[in-house]
Amino acid sequence: MTAANQPKLRHRGYLLHLTHYDPRWYTNKAIEKPFDPRLAAEILRALADQGFNMLLIGVSDGVRYRSHPELARPYSRPMSVLRDLAGQASALGLEVVPKLNFSRSEINHHNQWMRRRGQEWHEQFDDEAFWKLGFDAVDEVIGACQPPHFFHVGMDEDHDRSQKQYVQAIRTLRSGLKKRNLRTICWSDSALDYASGQVYREKSEAAERTLPHDIVRLLWNYWAIPARQMRAIRKQGFELWGAPGWKSPEQVIKFRSALLACGGTGMVMTRWQPCIAANRAELLRQIKTLGPLYAP
Repeated sequence: MTAANQPKLRHRGYLLHLTHYDPRWYTNKAIEKPFDPRLAAEILRALADQGFNMLLIGVSDGVRYRSHPELARPYSRPMSVLRDLAGQASALGLEVVPKLNFSRSEINHHNQWMRRRGQEWHEQFDDEAFWKLGFDAVDEVIGACQPPHFFHVGMDEDHDRSQKQYVQAIRTLRSGLKKRNLRTICWSDSALDYASGQVYREKSEAAERTLPHDIVRLLWNYWAIPARQMRAIRKQGFELWGAPGWKSPEQVIKFRSALLACGGTGMVMTRWQPCIAANRAELLRQIKTLGPLYAP
C-alpha cells in the first residue's frame, strides 16, 4: 500500500472543558475558578496550527442556563462565553461538538451538574422531569454552539443504572438528538481492564450489542492498546473513534495504528484539567508534543 493509500484520521479532535465533574475535580468544586476564555483562544490557535479539525466542549454547569437558573454555580459564566468560544473555533476551521455528560454515579459524579441544591441522587431518576431538564440544557447549548453534525452525551463510568436502564438512557438521548438533526457520540468503556471497572465495561458491551449503529463509539484507554475491543466495536457496525490519553507519544502512536487498522475514523485528545492560567504551560505543551501524532 502506498503512502497515498494509507488510512487517515477523518476527525482529529480536542476536548476542552468549561468545567467538569469527576472524583478529583469534584473535591475542588467549592473553590473552582471560572474557565479562562483568553487561554481557550490560545489553545484554539495551537490546535489549528497542529491541523486539528474538531473541538469538543465539555459544558456541564460552566455556563448559566436561562431555562434552569438553579443550576448556576459561582464559576458559571454567561452563555455568551460559550457562543464566543464556538464562534472562534468555527472561524479557525474546527468543527464544534458540545458535550453534556448524562452518566449517573455517586462515585464519579459526572452528571451532578444537573442536580439542584439539596437534591438526592435517586430523585428524578430518568423520569420525565430529568429528561426535560436534560434536553432544555441540550437546546440552549445547541443554540450557543450551532454544531453541524455531532453532540457528545458522555455516559462513561455509569454506576447507578442497571444495564437495561443504561441502554435505555442512551436510546433516549439518541432519539432526542436525532430529532435535532445531530448524531450522538458516546464514550465506550469496553476497554476497561481493571477489576472495579468491570461494571462499566459490561454495560458498554451490552450497549454495543443492541444500540443503533448511527451512534459514534468513542473508546478510551490511557494505558494500553485495546485492539481486540476496537475490532469488536467495528464488527458490531459502529463508527469508532479513540481517546489514547496524554501519558506518552508511544501510547498515541500505537493506539492510532490499531484504530486505523480496524477502520476507525477519529481520535480525540483529552486532558482532565481546568482551562485556567495555572495550567497554561501543561495544556499547551501537550498539544505541541502530541499534536503532530494526530495529523491526517
